[in-house]
Formats: sequence, structure tokens, C-alpha cells
Amino acid sequence: MKSLHRVLIAAGIVWQLLAASKTGSFSPFEEWKKAVAAGDRAALARLYSVNPPAVAQVGKEKLDHLDDELHFWAGLSSSSVVAFNPKVLQITAAPGKMRLLLRMEANSTGQNLVASMVQVWTQEPDGWRITATRRSEFSPNAARRLPQPATPNADLYSEPREAQAELKTAMETAAREHKRVLAVFGANWCYDCHVLDTTFRSAAFAPLVNANYVVVHISIGDEGKDNQDLAARLGVALDKGVPSLAVLDPDGTVVFAQKGGEFESTVKIGPEDVRAFLEKWKPLTH
Repeated sequence: MKSLHRVLIAAGIVWQLLAASKTGSFSPFEEWKKAVAAGDRAALARLYSVNPPAVAQVGKEKLDHLDDELHFWAGLSSSSVVAFNPKVLQITAAPGKMRLLLRMEANSTGQNLVASMVQVWTQEPDGWRITATRRSEFSPNAARRLPQPATPNADLYSEPREAQAELKTAMETAAREHKRVLAVFGANWCYDCHVLDTTFRSAAFAPLVNANYVVVHISIGDEGKDNQDLAARLGVALDKGVPSLAVLDPDGTVVFAQKGGEFESTVKIGPEDVRAFLEKWKPLTH
């Protein structure tokens, strides 16, 4: 019976890891969000590892006491912050561990703020606990004219090793449908990549994109070092940042490749820039 119990627990852990990596939702993190919103320090404390104690870091500074981190989050609801919206950009799953990359948006006295955060969760005997966190300070959130994702797709970019096969499939689809391939180099940790994808799928742009392009997302990996050879072959410059795009004919001929970081910042571009790009490089005939 004990053996069966252990098997069921292990199966539950595996299911949770797979579900989280595919949906961008992780139930212990949802509990953390609720505790922050309620200013419930006790509920927050139960989500952090005690033995060994969780490690918290703000910028490059390691906090001496976890109480300081708990006090910060528990006090957020009673401070000038009137809305708090953490978004999961990326989930990295491993047996017994989850790593969440977060974009934390907040409204404070009429000002939009943003911070980034990494949470590491570890499966302990009595449940998931945060064992390490690192966050930036909140700073003013730059305005964007492009639509932003309410819930980013944490599975937007596949594993870097899948890029060649996915590009091949995209070219085959483009050939059948008489379209061009739009290769978007980036990564799940790149918020601008999520914004651009949301723009492509928005009501204003989806008809133009779907009628003319097969979009394929090519991951540059967690460190930004993967698929450099593929980018070089297509003539895409990655040293200016991502997202960086290439337009290909179905036979693999490169029609255009970004080299100057044109779309690297979705703060600097607007709908007119995206539309002009898509109109300029769509197929001449169908």
C-alpha cells in the first residue's frame, strides 16, 4: 500500500510539472498571488521553505532575513499599490523543481510600475515551497501602443533543438498554402516577444498575418546563445536584441532579415510599423 501511495504521489508531481509547463499555470504560484493580494503574511510564510531556509535576493543584494521579503509582499496590498498583476513568462520544469520567470506589473497612485522576478519552487514532503527568489526593484513601466498579453503563453517558444524541424514544417506548410514563412527569433523570457505575438494574433492583425504568413518561433534559449548558426544562415542579427525577424519564401530563400534590432523594443514601435512590415513582405501573388 505504501508503495502504491508513493507511485500515486510521484504521478501527481509529474502531472503537475507537465501541466504547468504547457499552460503557464502552477497552482502553488496561484496561492502565492492570492496571499500577496490579501496581504496574508501567515499564508505567504507557509509557501517558503524553512529547512533549509529560502534565499531571497533584491537586485544583487541578498536579504539577511526572509522576514524582510515576507514583509514586503504582505504589505503590498496596504501600500499605495492598487493593482498587482504578476505574469508568468516562462516555466522551466524539472523533477521536483519549478523555475518561474515573472513580469510583475503594478499600479501605484496613478503610475504604472514593473519589476522582474525569478522564483524557484521545490517539492518538499509536505508540498511545494519557494526555495529561492530574485527580484528587481519596481520602476516606471514604459507605455506601449501594441496590444499586450493578459496571460503570456509560457510555451510560445519550443526547445531550441526543435527549431530546424519546426522551420522545415513551416516551409512545407507555406508551400502548400502559397504563403511566406515569418521566422521570429526570441525566447519565452522576452516580454517584447510576447507582445509581438499578441499583436500578430490580435483582431487588427490576424487576418493579414494568417492570409500571408506561416509564423514559426525560433528559440535562442535561456542564455540567448542557441540557434546562432541558424540566425547567421538566415542573415538575422541577434546582437541587437530580440525579437528579430526573417521572411522566407517556401523554398528557403531569404526575402528579408532584420539586422538593426528594428522590433527589439515594442516600446519604440507601433501598429503602423508592424503593419508596414507585414504589407511590404507579404507574397506578391497567391
